[in-house]
Parts: sequence; structure tokens; C-alpha cells
Amino acid sequence: MSPDDRYYITTSIAYANNRPGLHTLYEVIGADVLARWHRMKGDRTRFLTGIDEHSVNIAQRAAELGMTPKAFVDENVALFKAAEDALLIRPDRFIRTTDPDHVRAAQEMVRRAYASGDIYVGDYEGWYCPAEGFKTPSDVIETAQGTRCPNHPTVDLQWLSEHNWFLRLSAYQERLEKYFDEHPDFVQPDFRRNEMLGFIRGGLEDFSISRSGASWGIPFPIMPDGSSAQLADGSWNPAAGTIYVWYDALINYVTGAGFPDDREAFAQWWPADLHVIGKDIARFHSIYWPAMLWSAGLEAPRRVWVHGWLLAQGERMSKSLGNFLDPLDVVRTLGSDGARYVTLREVPFDRDADVSWDSFVRRYNADLANNYGNLVNRTVSMVNRYFGGERPSRSRGALSQKWADALPAYSDKLQACQLSEALAELWGVVDAANQFVDSVQPWALAKAMKAGDEAAGAQLRAALGDLVEACRLIALAAAPFMPTAAPRTLAQLGYDYPYGPDGTGGPALLEELRWGAHDGQPGRLTTAEPLFPRLETEAETPAAG
Repeated sequence: MSPDDRYYITTSIAYANNRPGLHTLYEVIGADVLARWHRMKGDRTRFLTGIDEHSVNIAQRAAELGMTPKAFVDENVALFKAAEDALLIRPDRFIRTTDPDHVRAAQEMVRRAYASGDIYVGDYEGWYCPAEGFKTPSDVIETAQGTRCPNHPTVDLQWLSEHNWFLRLSAYQERLEKYFDEHPDFVQPDFRRNEMLGFIRGGLEDFSISRSGASWGIPFPIMPDGSSAQLADGSWNPAAGTIYVWYDALINYVTGAGFPDDREAFAQWWPADLHVIGKDIARFHSIYWPAMLWSAGLEAPRRVWVHGWLLAQGERMSKSLGNFLDPLDVVRTLGSDGARYVTLREVPFDRDADVSWDSFVRRYNADLANNYGNLVNRTVSMVNRYFGGERPSRSRGALSQKWADALPAYSDKLQACQLSEALAELWGVVDAANQFVDSVQPWALAKAMKAGDEAAGAQLRAALGDLVEACRLIALAAAPFMPTAAPRTLAQLGYDYPYGPDGTGGPALLEELRWGAHDGQPGRLTTAEPLFPRLETEAETPAAG
């Protein structure tokens, strides 16, 4: 497998401490779109997402409920999988940090770092956020409620004094600066890259990679004297502690590529082409993670994309604040395709955005019901009415030129992870097609044709042929965003949909997206059926609690 025909994309893994909100799955929807795009283009694609199960707050919450941590996370993992299924998210693997191969991978990364001389035993004293991890003095804020983590302001911090293992992050400062310089696209968007580079230049401190006294986590495989922590019976010495949750969590990306068990798979899939993450964990992925990989003798990922947050009236959506949207409620109202579309259209993939239930409903009605759905419906209805359902041949008029201009821009936006902007490019063609209907006035041409005007009949056939072709192309191009609308649209247009439920199995998409790709192929349209029924009233905001 050459690096040019494969694509390995990952998301961060969410804590399994509660059911997911739409804001939690936002990046997973986006990554699924990118994975589908690459699959449909013909790239051999691997898409990884999953769950981080070893945080302190998970163990605390499980204890409060009288459950074991594993039983607690099993329940929440089922909720995550149900939500992802409802949103048509199709990863090649859903990884859990309790998976046996991940335990082996995390312990092997520790051993390699030790062999490299990059970890040592030291003392840690400072703040610890149960929802995130160790915090430096610059990473906390003082509030009326006391010292807080800015990312989790409702969580009480713990003051810890521990004897832990540390990774020599400071030893990689020069190499990180050089890597950022030689790979200007490593962290994107650019302003996030500049933030990370500024942090590096401010001086890097070694960070803890173990926890003392914690029982919920992957056993640390090395004792303080360098000997193995594994006992004769195969169990692990609890005195060695556990691997720090963030060190453990980051390693899931190499586990998902086959490390350390499947060397052939790992050689094929690593380094990752793209990590999709939130802005609050950018340092871990763009600074700590490369150093961890280099310490283990592995390559850094090729690219890290940092997205912003979904806001509700200026505040970050969160389960603790109760201001989030339940993905299952959104799907029940807007459908899977509608939920995917409005989330990625309303929220730019590179920055924060304020959203609401009303804004989602308005976007759904405007873009999907009134615009795209109406275009397909009126096109199919007119072909059935004026030509008995026989699919007319397309021409090379204004719509073909509009498509020729839009497709490269759409593709470029997807490649650049500008998902909202990519949809804007595509919906520019939807707008142009609807304007084309209004300007050509097929109903007037049909009336003239019926009166015997052969020129009007030829013009009508060409116009409807162009509209059918525009609908075919828009549906296929939008398929990564709206996987079920595409086959439904093509079926109404009399075409087969050649791709599987995850986007695999069909011809190279860019060839299918050529105007006139199916010239000369006869066909008949079916009965027009609404793709996106309009929500006649502003739906009541679903409860988040």
C-alpha cells in the first residue's frame, strides 16, 4: 500500500462518563464525512473513533452509583454507539482503551520510552482536574468558587503530591520547533499552529505519565528501579501505579493502526493522515504526542486539525451545564441526513459557533426542504409530467459551467477540512439550478411544445436533462454528508447508487462527478417523493437533561 492511495483518519476519544451530546459527536460526524469522501474517491481508508475509559471522574462516578468502573463504562459505551449509529457514523474500528491490544500498545510505548532514556521517576505537586488531568499553574484560573480548570469550570480540582514517572518533553523542544518549521501544515488552521508554536517557544516542561495509587487504569509496566512490574502469575504489581490517562489515551491512534501486534498493518497505516480534535486538547496532540512517538522510535502524524466548540448563547455546550442537544432528539426530528447536514453547515469546522435548536430547524427548512429537496421534487415531477418519465439527455449549458467551477472548489474545501464552506460551494449549484428553473420556465416551454412548437420542445428536453444531471451530481457530491439522501435521489432519477452504506465499493467518485458521465444511458424516472419534508412549525426544543 503506497502512502498516496490510503487515508487514515482519527477523532479524539471521548470520556465515557455520560451519554454523548451533539457537541461531543460534532467532530466524529465531520471525520465520518471525510472518511466517506476518501472511500468514494477510491482511497483505501481507515477511520478510527472510540472511547477513553480510564479517567478519574469515571472511577468516581461509578463508585457513587455502586458500580464497577467497567460496568459503568459499558453502559455509556452502548449509548455512544447508539448515537453514532443514528448519525450514520461508520468507523472501521470503534476503539476502547480497555481493549486488550490497546493495553499492550500503551505498555509497549512506556517500555520504548524507558529504553530511549526518555522517562524518569520524579515528584509531582500541583493541581489535577479529574476531567482532564494534570494542570500547570498557567492552565488554571481563579474564580469565586476557587481554583478551576477553564475547560471544566464546574469540576473541583484536586491538589496532588505524587511520586511519578515523567517524560522528558523538554528534550524534544528543538526537534518540535524544527518539525513545525519543516511541516507548516502539521497543525491547522494556521492560527492554531501559531498558538502551539508559541507555547513550544515559551519552554517545555517534562510531564507526568503515571499515577500513583490509582487502580482504574492500565498497569504501569515498569517498577521505579527499572524492573518489570509484571508478577510471576502474570498480574501487575499495584505499587507500580497506572499509566496516566492522557498518555494512555493518545496511544489509541497507533493501537488502531496495528501497533504493536500487527507490524504489516502498522506499516501500511501509520503515520496517521489526519487527527481531528477539539481546541482544548491541541497541546496534547501537537506537542506531547509527537514527542511520545519519537521517543518510541515512531513517526509523528502528518496533520492535526483543530476545531472549535459548539456554543449555546456564548457558553460552551456541556453535559454538566445541561445546555447541550441530544443527538437522538435531533435525528428524530431532522432525520440522520438532516442532523449531519445542519450540524456541519451551521458550525464552521475551524472555530467556535453559537447554535440553537431554532437555528438548526431554520437551516433544515431553508437548505434541505425548500432548496435542495424542492429542486429534486420539481425536476422529477416535470420530467414525469412532460416526457412520461423518460430521462432526457443533458446539454452543455449554463449549469454545466456552474458545475465545472464548483466541483474543484468543493473538493479543495473538503481537502482543507472546511466542511461548512464545502457545503456552501455545493449549495451554490443548488441555488443556480433553482434559478435556472425560474428563468427557463419549463411550464411555458411545455405549453408551447403542446401547441406544436418543436424548438420549444427541444429546449425543454435539454433544460430538464440539465436539471436531472445537476440533481445527480449534487446528490453524489453530497453523499459523504447525507449518505441516505444520495441513493434516494438517484433512484428517483432512474440511476443505480453504486456505493455501499459506508461509501465503499463503487467507482472512483471524481469520475462519477463528471458532467455527462452517463451520456447515452437510457432510463426512466420514478415517482417524485419528498426527500426532506418541511417542518411546518418550529419544533419544540428537545430537553437536554
